[in-house]
Amino acid sequence: MKKFSNRYIFIFSAFMVIFVATLLSLAATLLQPRQLRNLETEKKKGMLESIGVSSTPGTAETLFGKYIIDSYVLNIKGEKVDGVKAFDVVLKEEQKKPLEAQSLPVFTAVLEDGEKVIIVPVEGKGLWGPIYGYVSIKSDMNTIFGVTFDHKAETPGLGAEINTPAFESMFAGEMLFENDRFVSIGVVKGRAHPDDPHNVDGISGGTITSKGLEAMLKDCLLKYEEYFIKNRN
Repeated sequence: MKKFSNRYIFIFSAFMVIFVATLLSLAATLLQPRQLRNLETEKKKGMLESIGVSSTPGTAETLFGKYIIDSYVLNIKGEKVDGVKAFDVVLKEEQKKPLEAQSLPVFTAVLEDGEKVIIVPVEGKGLWGPIYGYVSIKSDMNTIFGVTFDHKAETPGLGAEINTPAFESMFAGEMLFENDRFVSIGVVKGRAHPDDPHNVDGISGGTITSKGLEAMLKDCLLKYEEYFIKNRN
């Protein structure tokens, strides 16, 4: 059996490491444009879903152009910020900044009946990882039109239920303000009172995810409070 010297083994190992690293780097570079397109498509699908419009990767671009008529960025005072594109804002990165430096994206949609709603992104923490989504709000800047939520790693049948029509549909018609005071939407353990416009049913067995979602809504939507107040009808 032929024996290889330590020098040969070292050189061969180094070559293989460099070769594999080069292949991985090349693959990442080549795949990056596709990954960015997929991310853009998912964002568009999420926004459309929050206003009740279903789409596929093939139709999201067209439908987004049809329903989303405007977008802009706000600061914490509810003032529009120039030079920043709403679609390019990454909420996770914004949340790392001081509050006064954060960019708050807003998207305006027009529904089939001509009604205008705004859409804002939300992101927070569930039990096992990030949870996120979009909230669409009617022109009174108070009433929820619709929502869509998603997650990275919540437990199937428990916390993962935030991404189901049964859960998401409960938010339609709920209200963010009570007597001109921002209260957000609560996710209560068990069942919320049918006449309560500020709370929805929690997820059975998913208490931590439910509370994480409640905190996400309050923390993210509170940043738009000044904008909501200034633009309420």
